[in-house]
Amino acid sequence: MAAEGGSLLSVRDLSIRFGGIVALDRVSFDVAEGTIAGLIGPNGAGKTTLFNCLSRLYRPSDGAIEFEGRPLLAAPRHRIAALGIGRTFQNLALFRSMSVLDNVRVGGHCRMQAGFLAHALALPSVAREEAALRQEADRLIDLLGLGPVARVPVAALPFGTQKRVELARALVTRPKLLLLDEPAGGLNHEEVDQLRDRIRDIRDRLGVTVLLVEHHMNLVMTVSDQVVALNFGRVIADGSPARVQNDDEVVRAYLGVPVA
Repeated sequence: MAAEGGSLLSVRDLSIRFGGIVALDRVSFDVAEGTIAGLIGPNGAGKTTLFNCLSRLYRPSDGAIEFEGRPLLAAPRHRIAALGIGRTFQNLALFRSMSVLDNVRVGGHCRMQAGFLAHALALPSVAREEAALRQEADRLIDLLGLGPVARVPVAALPFGTQKRVELARALVTRPKLLLLDEPAGGLNHEEVDQLRDRIRDIRDRLGVTVLLVEHHMNLVMTVSDQVVALNFGRVIADGSPARVQNDDEVVRAYLGVPVA
């Protein structure tokens, strides 16, 4: 396990409303650097809304988000990836006619420094950046076991393999924080076990802090260092997996019955 540092992500009193619906209600929690944190809750609890606030797709009504001690809400939406936050989505958003390699390389262009003029003039700096991006893409493709299909169009691949392509594309941006939105969705038992090992590898070998939204409770409880539980837009538990899965309010939220 990577050494844990201070708080990489800090969410404070985050609230957002859609008309008369309170989607998040004064949500607060921290994610320490070098950890894997799971975000759980019943459908409609506010998990994806929270992810969309972290990605700057939504602007909260109240509250603050700090990333590496700096206010995230002050950053332009298009700068989020460059700041060090990567994300996968519940619904795949790949370029289906493009190869695995090209999909992964596309993800890294947000990190390139050369501007339009440099590309138009084919300056040496552009070639160096493109070579470095190709090398990083190749490394991640190998890490995620995608080497044999690197030149295959994404549309020809099984769903589980496509999920790995999206993961590689998120990682090529060299994130410090990786947001995984339902990474186990649509996977079989064997693929979920492989995903568990893969998430640990990402943390341990790449030094990436991970925050995942997931309904697969066994995955969350066995891979996470910290679990945050939401219900009706509020944090109802925050702590170790053992503590959260035995929390009375969490059990009630999932089962809908009082704890004996």
